[in-house]
Amino acid sequence: MSLIADCGLRIADSKTVCPIRNPRFAIRNLLVVALIACGGSDGPRVTVTIPAGATLESAIDSLEANHVIGRPGLFRWYAKVTGLGGSLKSGVYLLRQNESWSDVVGALERGRGVEQRFTIREGLRLVEVADLAWEELRIPRDSFIAAARDPTLLAGLGVPEGTTSAEGYLFPTTYLLPQRISARELVKVMTHQFIVQWSPEWQARLDSVGMSRHQLVTLASIVESEVRYDPDRPFIAAVYRNRLDRGMRLEADPTVSYAYGRRLSRVWEKNLAVRSAYNTYLHAGLPPGPISQPGRASLAAALYPAEVPFLFFVAQPDGKHIFSTTFAEHEAAIQRVKQLKRAARAQRAQGH
Repeated sequence: MSLIADCGLRIADSKTVCPIRNPRFAIRNLLVVALIACGGSDGPRVTVTIPAGATLESAIDSLEANHVIGRPGLFRWYAKVTGLGGSLKSGVYLLRQNESWSDVVGALERGRGVEQRFTIREGLRLVEVADLAWEELRIPRDSFIAAARDPTLLAGLGVPEGTTSAEGYLFPTTYLLPQRISARELVKVMTHQFIVQWSPEWQARLDSVGMSRHQLVTLASIVESEVRYDPDRPFIAAVYRNRLDRGMRLEADPTVSYAYGRRLSRVWEKNLAVRSAYNTYLHAGLPPGPISQPGRASLAAALYPAEVPFLFFVAQPDGKHIFSTTFAEHEAAIQRVKQLKRAARAQRAQGH
């Protein structure tokens, strides 16, 4: 019984143990449960919510649904024997998939829930996420970037050979995290969330649009970096898809800024000559990979662009875009934007 005792299986209280009708069968089950309970895992972390007043049964359902445990029947028995039923604490927990049962029970008994929030907004770059990880979680910036470049992690994402980082796959949302989470664990949490958010119907849609997932994420990241007015997303995506279909260069300003390795407050004509595979003014097609972290809305827009013939757009001072089909229309739109900017400057001057 030492193996079971080491796993934290308490059977001293006879009230918690059911009568054993078949000793040989019971011993075999005890050994099976003990081995499962002692198991470890390096699986991805998932968030599991145990509401206040939740029963053991509903908690087990949540654990199973998130793949934290398997064999719910055996786990139910294990949890009852260890006394979890009477000491289950509500909360939001970050647990590993296929985590050892003893760790799961220990967490739910002690109420070892999530202790900090970490919010990543859409459109941030890898280096900017690394900066936030240092500022808010005290995870060294270099450690986070190194973890995001881990070949093993990249292989799990199914990205093309030669991809150098998880840029584009650090899903933007609010995370509930335990204290002292490591760089590698955080990157795994974020990339796993991307996989969770990737809808099955999106995978089927890729075949009809003739793109790989990596190409789609790359396009979505450009859309994310351009959009300021949410309803414009499918139209911006349509412009880029139409240009790709016609073999036109994308000429996307955010890719030029990304090529510089820092955000440019404005992309000037002199910037358009920067030598980089990410410069879509010089190179046709998509850049080698994503330039930011796209959210669900931009991923969906890239998958389901508006059915319009637009090939150009220009941003107005209010963040909305004017879309055009011909270059002549585009030039007229640019002049219109210049007029709006002059009017705005004049109005500000009068206000002073």
